[in-house]
Amino acid sequence: MKARTPVRTRFALACCIVLVAASPDAWAQLHAAIEHEDEPRAEQPEPPPTDTAAGMPAMDHAAMHGQHGQPAPSKADTVQTDRAQTNPAQAHPVASDHVAPLPPQHDMGAMTAAQMVDVMGMDDDASFGLFTLDRFERVKTDDGYATAWNAEGWYGRDFDKLWFKSEGRRSQGTLEDADAQLLWSHAVAPYWDTQLGVRRDFGQGPGRTWAAFGAQGLAPYWFELGVTAYVGPQNRTALRMESSYDTLLTQRWIVQSRFELNAYGKSDPARGIAAGVSDAEFGLRLRYEIRREFAPYVGVEWHRRFGSRTSVFDTGDERAFDTQAVAGLRLWF
Repeated sequence: MKARTPVRTRFALACCIVLVAASPDAWAQLHAAIEHEDEPRAEQPEPPPTDTAAGMPAMDHAAMHGQHGQPAPSKADTVQTDRAQTNPAQAHPVASDHVAPLPPQHDMGAMTAAQMVDVMGMDDDASFGLFTLDRFERVKTDDGYATAWNAEGWYGRDFDKLWFKSEGRRSQGTLEDADAQLLWSHAVAPYWDTQLGVRRDFGQGPGRTWAAFGAQGLAPYWFELGVTAYVGPQNRTALRMESSYDTLLTQRWIVQSRFELNAYGKSDPARGIAAGVSDAEFGLRLRYEIRREFAPYVGVEWHRRFGSRTSVFDTGDERAFDTQAVAGLRLWF
């Protein structure tokens, strides 16, 4: 068989014939190209990297700063730059009005534990107190005007306090009915205290002394609740229940609803007290707190007396009911 000439060889011969026919120097150029075809090619330097965002060659920031005679950026500068790119609001921090306190002017000397508590105010079991005149009011009744009050105060620590309570009414220059209580209070649960002490009754009729024990605190839904039982001489017993609730119309206008009930185990005609439920009161008072510690108020109260009365205080109405308008002042300090 006749061998076939490779395609590359035939293409090269055709090019040579064309070049020889076209110019005498073409042959020399072709020969030189063929001689250098098999030599290894020199590696070309890679082009510098470009910035993909702008299409410009990337620059070394450290070298760029060095060219201008400035030091390369520190690690903190790099972190600040990254934060500024992530959140532009952090690039320029907002100036604060806070003024740092002055440094101590002198060293503090050695102190006892009691002195440190007094200076630093760090006593977790300090004694403190409060006095509240919850109601000090002028009352208009069907029989005229009267002055009434309800006050309480305490002094002590978180778990144990000494309480003082008093309430009463004075009408036409005469103390109609009043009492005062001195109680020792002990916390038994969050918002709840037990109380133990004595009560003394004043006013018209003979005075009475009672041993008192009960509990008071903050019931669910923010009702203030107090229940106290009393035991006196001659097998006398009594029970008092009080409850109040503050409804905030605004931060200064507040409506207080209050309920009180008194019951006795036996009649006491000398003081106009009937056995069983003796009397009950329900009132609504609207107060305006000029300050938290000082608030005038107006309101209305309904007073109901129960049972038969056979004393000098009897008005002839065995089931007396009285509507009273009140105006007064509430304060504490």
